[in-house]
Amino acid sequence: MRVYLIGSLRNPRVPEVSRELRAAGIDVFADWYAAGPNADDCWRDYERSQGYDFEEALRRPAAQNVFEFDKRHLLASDAVVLLCPAGKSGFLELGWSLGRGTPGYILLDNPERWDVMFQFATGVFSSLNDLCNELHWLKRE
Repeated sequence: MRVYLIGSLRNPRVPEVSRELRAAGIDVFADWYAAGPNADDCWRDYERSQGYDFEEALRRPAAQNVFEFDKRHLLASDAVVLLCPAGKSGFLELGWSLGRGTPGYILLDNPERWDVMFQFATGVFSSLNDLCNELHWLKRE
């Protein structure tokens, strides 16, 4: 079973959580994080320097390449985990995966603001250990 770890490029906990999931015997994909915390800003700045607006830039090769890379790995995953805090892209990936029937979990970060819509997720956890237990249970199904 493979788990796609969804998160923000600016969330420094991604490598740590990825390591801990692996140490718990879970095959996890989080290589998207290697692009670095400023990847989206650098892409935006480059495309603007070439005269493209956001809508045009989404259709250009760099954006298409990154999108297809992430989508390919989301499709190959048996479950997804959204690591909070996360941004719009992360929540879109979670929602898209859930809509496809892929189990999707949220790992909380002690949020100040609560959101009832997190109930769309297959499960919501504040403990990485509890999440790992759930993923191991899912693996046995």
